Amino acid sequence: MAGTTTNISIRMDAELKSAAEELYSELGMNLSTAFNIFVRQSLREGGIPFKITTETPNKETVAAMLEAERIAKDSSVKGYNNMDDLIADLEA
Repeated sequence: MAGTTTNISIRMDAELKSAAEELYSELGMNLSTAFNIFVRQSLREGGIPFKITTETPNKETVAAMLEAERIAKDSSVKGYNNMDDLIADLEA
């Protein structure tokens, strides 16, 4: 697919463009390169290269996410740095 290049024009929210340019700059590329990567990957996969969905988490999932967030912020909840310690506590 190498060969002649062409220009395209894309309308995008200014803040979205700025945030994307900042991200891609940190990754060592510009917006044009990132867009080309997206298009090439789309062609390889025969579609959008990630799942697009309108699904929202159900109440049970939202509750679990909120509980996990609460636990993560609770300094009284014991954490583990390795599986051996976790398994030892579970077997105790």
